Amino acid sequence: MIPRIPEAPPPEALTRAFLDALRAAGFTGGIAAGDADRMVFATDNSIYRVPPQAVLFPRDTADVARALRLLAEERFRTVVLAPRGGGTGTNGQSLTAGIVLDLSRHMNRILHIDPAARRVRVQAGVVKDQLNAALASHDLFFAPELSTSNRATIGGMIATDASGQGSCLYGKTRDHVLALTTVLADGTAWDSTPLEEEALRAVQRRTDLVGAVHRAVDTIQRGHASEIEAGFPKLNRCLTGYDLAHIRDATGRFDLNSVICGAEGTLGVVTEATLSILPIPEHVALVNLRYGSFDAALRDAGALMAFGAASVETVDSKVLALAQEDIVWEGVRPFFPEDTGRPTRGVLLVEFVGDAEDEVEGALARLTATLDAEGFAGHRLGYTVARGEAAVGRVWDMRKRAVGLLGNMAGERRPIAFVEDTAVPPEHLADYIAEFRALLDGAGLDYGMFGHVDAGVLHVRPAIDMKDPAQERLIRDVSDAVATLTQRHGGLLWGEHGKGVRSEYSPRFFGPLYPLVQAVKAAFDPHNQLNPGKIATPPDSGALLRVDGVPTRGEADRAIPAAVRAPYDTAMHCNGNGACFNWDADDAMCPSWKGTRERRHSPKGRAMLVREWLRRLSEAGVDPVAEAAALRASPPLRGVLARLRNTLARRRGEADFSHGVKDAMDGCLACKSCTGGCPIKVDVPGFRARFLELYHGRYLRPLRHHLVARAERLLPLAARVPRLYNLAIGSAPGRAALRVAGLVDSPPASGIDLGAELAARGIALAEPAALRALREEDRARAVVFVQDAFTSFNETRLLLDVLDLALALGARPWVAPFRPNGKPLHVHGFLGAFARAAAANAAALGALAETGVPLVGIDPSMTLTYRSEYKEAGVAAPPVLLLQEWLSRQTGKAPRGAAPGPFRLLLHCTERTNAAASAREWRAVFARHGLALEVPPAGCCGMAGTYGHEAEHRAMSEHLYGLSWAAQVWGGGDVLATGYSCRSQAKRLDGVALRHPAQALLAAIREGRRDGGVTLPRAA
Repeated sequence: MIPRIPEAPPPEALTRAFLDALRAAGFTGGIAAGDADRMVFATDNSIYRVPPQAVLFPRDTADVARALRLLAEERFRTVVLAPRGGGTGTNGQSLTAGIVLDLSRHMNRILHIDPAARRVRVQAGVVKDQLNAALASHDLFFAPELSTSNRATIGGMIATDASGQGSCLYGKTRDHVLALTTVLADGTAWDSTPLEEEALRAVQRRTDLVGAVHRAVDTIQRGHASEIEAGFPKLNRCLTGYDLAHIRDATGRFDLNSVICGAEGTLGVVTEATLSILPIPEHVALVNLRYGSFDAALRDAGALMAFGAASVETVDSKVLALAQEDIVWEGVRPFFPEDTGRPTRGVLLVEFVGDAEDEVEGALARLTATLDAEGFAGHRLGYTVARGEAAVGRVWDMRKRAVGLLGNMAGERRPIAFVEDTAVPPEHLADYIAEFRALLDGAGLDYGMFGHVDAGVLHVRPAIDMKDPAQERLIRDVSDAVATLTQRHGGLLWGEHGKGVRSEYSPRFFGPLYPLVQAVKAAFDPHNQLNPGKIATPPDSGALLRVDGVPTRGEADRAIPAAVRAPYDTAMHCNGNGACFNWDADDAMCPSWKGTRERRHSPKGRAMLVREWLRRLSEAGVDPVAEAAALRASPPLRGVLARLRNTLARRRGEADFSHGVKDAMDGCLACKSCTGGCPIKVDVPGFRARFLELYHGRYLRPLRHHLVARAERLLPLAARVPRLYNLAIGSAPGRAALRVAGLVDSPPASGIDLGAELAARGIALAEPAALRALREEDRARAVVFVQDAFTSFNETRLLLDVLDLALALGARPWVAPFRPNGKPLHVHGFLGAFARAAAANAAALGALAETGVPLVGIDPSMTLTYRSEYKEAGVAAPPVLLLQEWLSRQTGKAPRGAAPGPFRLLLHCTERTNAAASAREWRAVFARHGLALEVPPAGCCGMAGTYGHEAEHRAMSEHLYGLSWAAQVWGGGDVLATGYSCRSQAKRLDGVALRHPAQALLAAIREGRRDGGVTLPRAA
């Protein structure tokens, strides 16, 4: 039996005293000092791992001021604090062994939009894409673009002075900052705006820290203006942070925001910002150029920039190959054809934007005419053009996912961020990258590249297995070599993603100006309490961090034996890119994160907790793989008394790190959107099931687990006595019994006699012998529909309608004998029973598949189980097609009637993310019958199997439905849904009976048949 896993020591006494004093001071936000919360905040998108002492979740600027005023008290002089936004930093910017101040959970409101003045005021936790979604109705947008724009916060963008694609046209974040509210080290909240000389003098007369800061920075800049002008580089990306070269704007006004932007929270905590916003360009076009070599793409970029492009981006063949295995490829496939017989080794993306169509089309025509005239005999392989925001946006989404996609390379060596955002003058880029590649090749390292060639910034990520101490030492060797190389080409080590742990190179790149930077730090934070060790430290106040002097994730992971890591590999390979933190409720990725805004309820948070759990098990000498095998071999009741004792001990407050992991896992809906939507393919339901199996080897399961796990065996019995079953679950005693089991309700049996209905249609249960006996022409028309418990017994009418649809299309349908699929067992961690059920089912389906007749499932979640959970369990299931996959292969056209519509299809979230072609296939099927179908973006309905039926999740289930589905269901048109659980949720919460798309097709076909006087065929 898995032992109790000790928790890490509690926060230090001084930290606990600080937290107590903060509560007493009226702090209204959240305070977390539990072991699990600290582990979740120990990582970002970098290679490092630094557990904090505690995490604060302030509700407003006043809360932040309370924390910093307390920090300034002499008794807390050794307490340190680091602000955090989206946690997507690649260099450990927000990591600290002190206290994390998370501004994303509560401080995420858009405070005011002024379209006329083209400005907006936001709290620091607002996500960049969230802001642009709100601005879109005003035809405005916040310009700096990032690959992490769907989870990066405005505060984080300000902290790193972020920029990305289009920076040559739109500049960096600080170019759009009009005013900042920053809480300084003494707890003063200061609104900084550009100041005329008279106003500056008035501020400098203040006797508090605000006055001292303005006096110090002004004195430093005036006294060293010539050195600053000569020493700060003139690159598009500058030095970011402490930017004394821009402390006075073009009109001579003093602008403190120039030193705060890019300062990574080392000078103060930015809580609100007023930003300038721009009109959305009316027209956009993107030329997608393919090359036979990456070097050729880089060398061609300079010539292409002469055509007036808004941006020129690149990706190499490695990123392109990984994109082809990702959900994103479905939307961009036509733009990257392999039609020349030569492999694509590099891509340039050349964008044109403008308010006038002829302006964009004119520039586009000049470029394409030149490309056509010069031909494609050399390294250019061809090009395509994307026009309009929708098409161009899909290509940019692919480019944005490059950061995460590189982390999905096969093997233990994974591309990692540590020298990934160097900037050199664009005219030097090709030669610089050639030397960079030679450096990495000489070290025997694989790598991927992508970036902004117009700005001279290329993201280079060497593949290193950080669990190997010998490879980990390459961090020092490569960093030093790249720093030297970058300086030799007149560039910077950090062109985009901030300094963070790389701050040890600050003195080298600031050169003789570094003492001035130290003086700025000393003026703002004399006691070095704000994110210490980053960018600069006050003289004699501690050292800068070093790239090989901070604990890494690999260092912790290497304590876990390889055989233990293997079953949990998707958790182990989570690189923290944060794609699961997508703010958009209409995106399927991780509903529990969207519903709670708690990092532990995200795929990344759960992956980090499982890794820590495995590490602690390994340190305790426990092999979870062997323990799982022993559990599966044990009789079900063995150890039940021990589990009872342990459960009682937990209720008495027994400390066990496993409880924190379990709490995080309990919020998971097992929708598998993480698996499809994450570039790394982090599979939370997979490792969650393994964790639950072991956890409940020590602690008792709730009764509902046993009921749900047996649902596939209970439902056929209920279908035999549907009236009695429905009366039982609908009666007061029945509902009370369900509540005792932890369920709020249970779906009723349909009451339809499936056997009688099949007989009436002349449809038989499929047996291998009968299928083999079919004539060749009959076998060509045959199809076997694989039953699932919920469609067959709760929604029998749908199964019958699907059979009627198959008949209408000229097919000869059969129905596979019902056998449990096993998914409910897997969801709750009954993995031994799941493996047995899966093996039996796969064997029976395999015998049917050997006849050559296609197998088709109806419910997408249950059907996709054959492709994922069965594979994880080592069970080889035959191909079972999704319904639309089979329908899209049917070439016959049924008669058309009056076309209803418009139809709007809401896909099951598992299907949307794990079967990316589903939307296209359903649209094609409907189009074949003359029917228009829209597939709008939609998040999770909140049901996810039995999640919404469970009492502890009912409130969250309803909340999730309200985030996305409620508006979609009432959004107009004839709304359809593919998922059984989704239709069930809409009926429970809104009283709306959504149809399956197959039912809409059947109704349209029947209308057409009636118009043509044709009778629907029956099975032979």
